[in-house]
Amino acid sequence: MLRLRLLERVAEVPREAWDAIAITAESPFVEWTWLDCLEESRCATADAGWLPRHFALYRGSDLVALAPAYLKGNSEGEFVFDWNWADAAARSGLEYYPKLVFAVPFTPATGSRALIAPGEDRDEIIGAFAEGARTFCEKAGLSGAHVLFPREAEAGAWERAGFASRLGVQYHWENEGYGSLDDFLARFTSKKRNLWKREMAQPAKSGITIETLPPSEPEPEVVRAMHRFYGATVDQFHWGRRYLNASFFELVASRFAHRLSWVVAKKDGALVAGAFNVKKTDRLYGRYWGCGPEVAREPFLHFNVCYYHGVQQCIVEGLRVFEPGAGGEHKKARGFLPTITHSAHWITDPRFRRVITTHLERERDAVRAHVVEERAEAGMKPLASG
Repeated sequence: MLRLRLLERVAEVPREAWDAIAITAESPFVEWTWLDCLEESRCATADAGWLPRHFALYRGSDLVALAPAYLKGNSEGEFVFDWNWADAAARSGLEYYPKLVFAVPFTPATGSRALIAPGEDRDEIIGAFAEGARTFCEKAGLSGAHVLFPREAEAGAWERAGFASRLGVQYHWENEGYGSLDDFLARFTSKKRNLWKREMAQPAKSGITIETLPPSEPEPEVVRAMHRFYGATVDQFHWGRRYLNASFFELVASRFAHRLSWVVAKKDGALVAGAFNVKKTDRLYGRYWGCGPEVAREPFLHFNVCYYHGVQQCIVEGLRVFEPGAGGEHKKARGFLPTITHSAHWITDPRFRRVITTHLERERDAVRAHVVEERAEAGMKPLASG
């Protein structure tokens, strides 16, 4: 018989026990160390709007499944936008916050949200998580539960467990077995190939070198610079939030270096820009980027540090997918394709749940049509899911 336990810290489960289950997941962001760094640095705490309530399933004394989960009093740092749902709930006299999310804080990257031990039945485990989430929402007075950025197969299991499916779009780069950058560029028209080559050549003309750091602990000045670059980018936008503090950068650089694939740009030996990338198995994830004021107007530096360099790394290392994060149709012109992302939702109030479910049916049709059309225009296969 399965028994559910709610955890207030990821550290309530020993790292070895957590990672014995999580290490097989394709996403690096559900591993114990990443999540613990978020909590220890106080980036993911109640004060920051992410109160940990991780779900752990036991059969007897054996840990068989985990699901990182948080209580949220707002919708910040989630990237599956439901602000309009909150507004609709308020107009209906309903309290939308707090709510429960199964997610990795501040990380719009697709991956397993239910971490399941080998040999366990996925539908049974997710059914137990779904029932536990509904019971918890009703007892705690939460408006609902939301599973953000699961893989397609897992999203289907949540849907079978009674959650409503939602689709979104991100732009990902897909490696079709390219042996070289020229192989990849051959898929473009000559005009676009020349655009790529001209933009990629610009940093060298400006005396800027770009490299990926090896998977070893970065030097302290690199860590400080990466945090500074991150803050500079966030501060450019009125909606920007510095979700991550210097302590998180220091912790993850020390404890998670084997997963880091940081990109740095230098000019005259000084660090002038960087991209916070993470790598696991055959996927590269772009998380954050930034630059110093001395190169803020440097042409195409952003494209080179964030996109072109990562694409070349994927080709050289044989990585299958490059996920550079949320948003940005400008990525399409640089070889990134629209890709469906998934989420799953349970709304406690039955009337509001019916409204949301009907809305999502129409939204799913529109998203699928958009992705099919754009991928067809790119000459690629009709549809791909995360």
